Amino acid sequence: MIKLNSQQMAKFVAEGYLRFDGVVPRALNEQLLARFQSVDPSHHGNLRDYYHEAVDQRVLPIGASGLPLDQVFDDEPLFYALLAVPEIEGAICSLLGEAPRFDHHFLHVTLTPETRTRMQLPAAAQHNHQDSTIDPDLAFDIQLFYFPQAVTEAMGGTRFLPGSHLRTVSEAAIARYQNIVGQQHVVCPAGSVFIFHKGLWHGGGLNTSQMMRYLYKIRLAPGGSQVRQWDTSDLAPIDDRQGPTFWREAGGGSVVQQILMRPQPWFEYDVGRLELINRIKLWRYLLGDPAADVDYWLTRLERPQLIDRGASL
Repeated sequence: MIKLNSQQMAKFVAEGYLRFDGVVPRALNEQLLARFQSVDPSHHGNLRDYYHEAVDQRVLPIGASGLPLDQVFDDEPLFYALLAVPEIEGAICSLLGEAPRFDHHFLHVTLTPETRTRMQLPAAAQHNHQDSTIDPDLAFDIQLFYFPQAVTEAMGGTRFLPGSHLRTVSEAAIARYQNIVGQQHVVCPAGSVFIFHKGLWHGGGLNTSQMMRYLYKIRLAPGGSQVRQWDTSDLAPIDDRQGPTFWREAGGGSVVQQILMRPQPWFEYDVGRLELINRIKLWRYLLGDPAADVDYWLTRLERPQLIDRGASL
């Protein structure tokens, strides 16, 4: 198991995702892709019929929501091996603790133009959405997006907006927003895994290639404490030092603090500060330190109030 370090955790807090390019071994990719392709969407008249057969044929194993993760894939060596890849196992443990629970999983298939036309589906990308309007707490689930194939630009890799995970919205109300500055599209080698915070805005791309694109998504929840579960050996006193909120030298503060305070291109000039404050709240939660702060942002809001202002004037 290779746990995350503090810089990786700070990146996750700030941007809401981590990516591991080509981390899954080639042989395992090929076996899993063959499993995913064992039911062919092009042989069906519509997606509903395809998914009914995929469920009947156990393309994905059936797992009960809420089970401890280590009980879900006991009889499924391929899926067990996927989650046991050292970097992936370490990231799951670092983010969720030692007893993560299975929420659900799904096989997303992005159709080729020919199959899409035959099924009379529109040539359109999936709308932007957030999966977690119903659970806005600081405690968070993660979603693993596993791409067993090399994803090219033409295959319409998942679109996502870094840093959007802490802005709670009504799930599909953000469908009206398109081509947001700073958004990214997944283009990656085979065997890549992206880990999303539950609230990250995202949507499937439009596949214009001649290959079906497969995405295996699994959502996991914490089963215990999420406090300091990563490798904290690289945290240092400088990470707790408070710097000036504004007028400061470029690159001031520790590397971890710089990551936490790095804005996204879509941030509004002033309202974007609320995103920084939300990041610090999540960082506090993960540190288990209710006084943790960066650049005095939260401390200034929590300063002790004068009990008798009149007596001091």
